[in-house]
Amino acid sequence: MANTSTVKLGVFTLAIMNVTAVVSLRGLPAEAEYGMSSAFYYLFAALVFLIPTALVAAELAALFQDKQGGVFRWVGEAFGKRLGFLAIWLQWIESTIWYPTVLTFGAVAIAFIGMDHTNDMALASNKFYTLAVVLVIYWLATFISLKGLGWVGKIAKIGGLVGTIIPAALLIILAIAYLLTGGESQMDFHSNFLPDFSKFSNLVLASGIFLFYAGMEMSGIHVKDMNNPSKNYPKAIFIGSAITVLIFVLGTYSLGIIIPRQDINLTQSLLEGFDNYFNYLRMSWFSPIIAIALAFGVLAGVLTWVAGPSKGIFVVGKAGYLPPFFQKTNKIGVQKNILILQGLAVTLLSLLFVVMPSVQSFYQILSQLTVLLYLIMYLLMFAAGIALRYKMKNTVRPFRIGKTGNGLIWVIAGLGFCGSLLAFVLSFIPPSQIKTGNNTVWFLVLILGCIVVVAAPFIIFAVKKPSWTDKNSEFEPFHWEQTKSTEGK
Repeated sequence: MANTSTVKLGVFTLAIMNVTAVVSLRGLPAEAEYGMSSAFYYLFAALVFLIPTALVAAELAALFQDKQGGVFRWVGEAFGKRLGFLAIWLQWIESTIWYPTVLTFGAVAIAFIGMDHTNDMALASNKFYTLAVVLVIYWLATFISLKGLGWVGKIAKIGGLVGTIIPAALLIILAIAYLLTGGESQMDFHSNFLPDFSKFSNLVLASGIFLFYAGMEMSGIHVKDMNNPSKNYPKAIFIGSAITVLIFVLGTYSLGIIIPRQDINLTQSLLEGFDNYFNYLRMSWFSPIIAIALAFGVLAGVLTWVAGPSKGIFVVGKAGYLPPFFQKTNKIGVQKNILILQGLAVTLLSLLFVVMPSVQSFYQILSQLTVLLYLIMYLLMFAAGIALRYKMKNTVRPFRIGKTGNGLIWVIAGLGFCGSLLAFVLSFIPPSQIKTGNNTVWFLVLILGCIVVVAAPFIIFAVKKPSWTDKNSEFEPFHWEQTKSTEGK
């Protein structure tokens, strides 16, 4: 008999959980470059990426709710083990490259805790200061993760509220107060909502919006935690998406109102925006408080995620896809060797500070590489959503896109696939608004980065040995493996 006392998630509860998981303020300055037309990019990316991601992931998560592997399972069931391994590998590597970018923002926030804003800005622009903060905080988070402390999750929840939701609301309120008291807007409200598509390079920064929305696939695991998920889950997705887009649009406009377009800096402008509003309202004493809140939000998030994505690749590795060295754990079962390898990769990437002309250019190139790798994983996921409708057509789906037929899955997953492919192509082009240094370095980092990262799992798969499989691994076989074994009997 089913346990009827289990607490089910309400529509609005899941919507807010999605908002908390997806929204981050650190990317707002990049889109503030576009003024009024930034809203178009946010809405476009929500329609062709955010909503398709959540819906397709929900169907796949519900389809394999009792089996391990996540995106490895989803893609592997559709296209085989090699591409499944590529998908989980990209999810892990993408998060590893993401750490220096988010910690760069954290270092800037810490720099703005001081009261002398000229010195704060100079410190935030210092490459060696940023490098030191990134490495110290990251390795501290790694060592804490190795201890497996239970309070990390609580810190993350508080950090999400204190470091993201409250500052976002405050930024919007400050902009409204500024305009109502006669403040002069630096953004032209009469400019076009539609962007100038003739300037191809202008679309590059906009492709970064896809990374803003990345992670919505994680909400798919909650599809079975709702009553009547086929009706209520899409409702939660659309409400959560609407709130997310609203926060991003109003937050971006709030920065554009107080900072002239030509002065926008990708790493510093969020803090400068708060500073300018507080100075106008004669509340300068509040600037260090908001800087501490933003820094706390960043650090709490990193502390939680340092061990998170590596857990997925660890579980798959134990099933025979990684050498025994990467399957080693400490006394409390934490994947120590993978965490240390991840830390070395973060350290190596952080040393790019020395090569790139500025903190801002480093931030942008790593953000673009993160987008590229994550989008390859999403392309595989959307394609898998369609393919499994035909390869597992008779399997019961607790959550299904479209009541009958496959037309709607082609529309939704196809929209996500095409949107991801467009953003992938655009991400290779250097943005005209930012000094990224030598274009050759830009293309080399992105192209070679993609080639090396994508080739690595295929090489590992080619040399894997039966002895790599952990005897204690309980990884379930794929449906097509079970079919073969049944046919062989």
